[in-house]
Amino acid sequence: MAPVVLLSLAASLTACSSAASGETADGKRPAGGEASRAAASPATVTVTPSGKDAEAGRPVKVTAHGGTLTSVTVTDDRGRTLKGSLASKGTVWVSDRKAVPGASYTVTAATRTEDGGTGRAEAAFSTARAGKVNKTDWRPGAGATVGVAQPVSLVFDNPVANKAEVERQLKVTTSNDTQGSWGWVRDWSGRDRVDWRPKTYWRPGTKVTLRAELNGTDSGTGGGWFVRDYSTTFTIGARQVVEVDLDKHRLTLVRDGETVREIPVSGGTPGGDKRSWRGTAVLMAKEGTINMNSETVGLGDAYDKMVDHSMRLTWSGMYAHAAPWNAKYLGVANRSSGCVGMSDADAAWFYRQVRVGDPFEIKGADTKGTVEPGNGFGAWNLSWPKWRERSALD
Repeated sequence: MAPVVLLSLAASLTACSSAASGETADGKRPAGGEASRAAASPATVTVTPSGKDAEAGRPVKVTAHGGTLTSVTVTDDRGRTLKGSLASKGTVWVSDRKAVPGASYTVTAATRTEDGGTGRAEAAFSTARAGKVNKTDWRPGAGATVGVAQPVSLVFDNPVANKAEVERQLKVTTSNDTQGSWGWVRDWSGRDRVDWRPKTYWRPGTKVTLRAELNGTDSGTGGGWFVRDYSTTFTIGARQVVEVDLDKHRLTLVRDGETVREIPVSGGTPGGDKRSWRGTAVLMAKEGTINMNSETVGLGDAYDKMVDHSMRLTWSGMYAHAAPWNAKYLGVANRSSGCVGMSDADAAWFYRQVRVGDPFEIKGADTKGTVEPGNGFGAWNLSWPKWRERSALD
């Protein structure tokens, strides 16, 4: 759609008056017989987008022709003002944010010509509504205190083809300039997901803020538009690392480099689908007492029971939890269906100690592989260079 071209309104010259050309205000000619200057043509202004049902997802651009812009105000129908900046020696103003779908905007621009003339121009336009809307779910929640391995994670309802454009709108700030990177993964649910993890585990006490300024961003083919922004702020708690040695059947809680407690455990049964995962898993949720049904994880009718002190480690169903039915194997052999089981007493104590975001560093000779990035928060199983390769911008 072509830009709207507007003549500046109320043009004036600071060197002119209302007297007839060639005379001063008191009817006399100027000294030396020089006539006062005639009024110059006012500057014109163009605005894009323009008209009704204009395409969203572009910044608002205001351009002066035959003069410069001295001020620009762009306000939407909810009273919010778009910030922007001048460029091209004051002839162009561009908004910092994009025009969003289904909104109306009013533009007011003040201009000045080279010979001192001033003017004002106004314009209005509206954008088309989003035919399809993309939404996102994010972790961790606002105000949470989490462990040192917790990533910032966003899962999208619809596909994201414009990954680079979406990633540009995501801003993570920290209280201590933590180095980190976004990386795109396929979530266990099959949806697009992007996580931000530090180069190494977070420093305890770090304050982290996510600002996802997605409103007005197009996801690309099949994804639709984002029509709102998202934000969250959270804090990193104590440095706690859970070391799980499946070969020795031991779990060790290490806090700030000191061993707090060692617990006898039983991991997944060797030699088949009941084996545990290895690598670094991150505690995703403390779910308490839940029903565990083997049919939901592809293990037939092996079990269907209520399980206490359940702590989720992967989307595929690996937990740490109380396993009193496996008492004779705790600390002796791996005979679970893939989880890390312990006694009721140890599980109750351990459940109170750990927090979401704590890393579980799991090793063992006979496992079914390393936790994938999308199976929970398995990003830590990639080297830093490999993780950065998953950014759409790096």
